[in-house]
Amino acid sequence: MPAPADRPQLAEMLGIQTPIVLGPFGGMSSIALTAAVSNVGGLGSYGLYGYDGERIVETASLIRAATDRPFALNLWMPTGTEVVPGQVDTTAALRTAAPLYDALGIPIPAGTPERYLVDVGEQLEAVLDARPAVLSVIFGMPDPDTMERLRARDIRVIAGATTVAEARAVAAAGADAVVASGAEAGGHRISFLRPAEESLVGTVALVPQVVDAVDIPVIAAGGIADRRGVAAASALGAAGVQVGTAFLRTPESAASAAHRAALSRIAAEDTVLTRAATGRWARGIRNRLLETVDAGEIAPFPAQSWVVGALRSEANRRGEGDLQSLWSGQAAPLASDVSAADLFAELAAGLPEENPHR
Repeated sequence: MPAPADRPQLAEMLGIQTPIVLGPFGGMSSIALTAAVSNVGGLGSYGLYGYDGERIVETASLIRAATDRPFALNLWMPTGTEVVPGQVDTTAALRTAAPLYDALGIPIPAGTPERYLVDVGEQLEAVLDARPAVLSVIFGMPDPDTMERLRARDIRVIAGATTVAEARAVAAAGADAVVASGAEAGGHRISFLRPAEESLVGTVALVPQVVDAVDIPVIAAGGIADRRGVAAASALGAAGVQVGTAFLRTPESAASAAHRAALSRIAAEDTVLTRAATGRWARGIRNRLLETVDAGEIAPFPAQSWVVGALRSEANRRGEGDLQSLWSGQAAPLASDVSAADLFAELAAGLPEENPHR
């Protein structure tokens, strides 16, 4: 494999000034934060989980109105393990969540929804129409035909990986860069070759192994919240970093007041891996929602999202942090409530002096 210095420069490839990527928050992204990171020279990202085609095109238009710099749109790729309405019985999972619905005084969901997820084909068509600078994907890669169509529109593809094998797989499928996501990272574990619980490799162990295994730029993610984390990632051979949790405390983020408050007072050991929100493993702050649901029956992904969806939405509306999904990585105690631009400057200070895009 070529040495990191001999690989394509990440910033130049993506058309940005500084190799710092905003973590895409599926369901929690904001136009303001995406644009803020792009405007200061990084790659702003926007998570499209649950968005239909029309909303994707509209979102891209709103981002372009807020920044003339490159940005990324993020999609979840299907793994083949997703269930559809009617395929599984959600009765036991609804029974587990019932006390939490009662606590809010709202009814548990009834009937069967038409669908749990928007078709990824519809989402990809919308991204092709929107033509962002970058499509970032998790849980796998688009099919070869879609990859050709993305290249024809000059859309770069960044893919996530939690193991060396996954990094090799996305590189072989044509990814332009890979995000090596360590077990410290907040939000969903994006494993797709082996179960997430068997793919919990820490950032410090994962990044150099991925750097040695692939010939595309490697972006380090997980446990990075200040200049020290960026410097460590650079020393491990990463071409750039992706930061999520630290940006959730900035005023530009879409995090709720309760979420921000929880992030401001937790310790690293207060985050847990949970399947409570969607049926897939994710890292978040321990609260009543997680403790109650994880102790009972959980439906497979994405049926579990429907089981607790109305509960989480109402809790968000009321500011009930104990019943929200409070996603967080283990480095949250290092974050503060500074502006996105100030946080970006702090992160950029950790890049090596010889980096021409510092």
